[in-house]
Amino acid sequence: MGRDLGDVAPRTEDVTLVSPAVSIIVPCYNGGRFLDQMLASLDSQTFRDFETIIVDDGSTDADTLATLEALPDLIKVVRQQNEGLAAARNTGFHAAAADLVLPLDCDDALAPTFLEEAVRVLRAAAPEIGFAFCDMQASGALGGVLPRYLSRFDQLFLNRLPYCLLLRKSAWQSVGGYDVDMRDGYEDWEFNIRLILAGWQGVRIAQPLFIYHVSPDGMLMSRSARQHGRLWRRIVGRHPDVYSFGPLRRRYAAWHDAKTRFGPWSGFALVWGGKMLPERLVGTIFFYALRATHWDRVRRGILTSPKSAAIKQEGIK
Repeated sequence: MGRDLGDVAPRTEDVTLVSPAVSIIVPCYNGGRFLDQMLASLDSQTFRDFETIIVDDGSTDADTLATLEALPDLIKVVRQQNEGLAAARNTGFHAAAADLVLPLDCDDALAPTFLEEAVRVLRAAAPEIGFAFCDMQASGALGGVLPRYLSRFDQLFLNRLPYCLLLRKSAWQSVGGYDVDMRDGYEDWEFNIRLILAGWQGVRIAQPLFIYHVSPDGMLMSRSARQHGRLWRRIVGRHPDVYSFGPLRRRYAAWHDAKTRFGPWSGFALVWGGKMLPERLVGTIFFYALRATHWDRVRRGILTSPKSAAIKQEGIK
């Protein structure tokens, strides 16, 4: 069975332990049906110096609990009451023995060379480079490659980074971890904003090595996008010194580059709309704009949709 760390007292013997190079932390809430595929992708990694920590976020599903109990001892299992994805990730970071940490949801997976490439670029990077990321390969209800990029100014208004970042643990510590109050989503976006505001930079691997599972009932479209107005207002409210016109104009002057799509006026318009329009209206506009964007990509052949009828009926992750 998996090595359960929930009730284990620390060892006091004088034992020298060699820490792994990477800790992979996997939040799991009733997601046992996905674990085999996710763990198989970790078994296929060409870079082998890593530990796997699964954070059971108060699962109640009997099959999930049985799967967790049957895991090999090499996989650490940390148990907690159901506190949400952000809290589960923070728990995983606290338990991580490595200086480099990778959050990975239990329904997603990695291409075989993900760790090899990400560790290589991060080890070679300057100290201010706090994370490495790559493009996304969509699977499930959608297929195709979703390029990711980092523009520091754009990141204030639209999350173009994946949640699956190979992070220096010191970067996570410096910004205080994920916001545990953001239980309905956008916890990764808000965390990424704080990374950038703290001066951390990222390096992109231009390969789709992160395999992102898209389901018709996924979090983004079924919950987060519909609550975009409330969640966006929360992000703006948490950073009032960032989202006013003067600071936005100064940050644009310092940060804009060839990848920047937003300007200070268009960015401020989003801030103003989020504050002045009803939250429900903002969420509805964003939801349908996001869905239209996805379907335009399907129409142009950028993405494929084997379950198009189901997606149109239910929405996408």
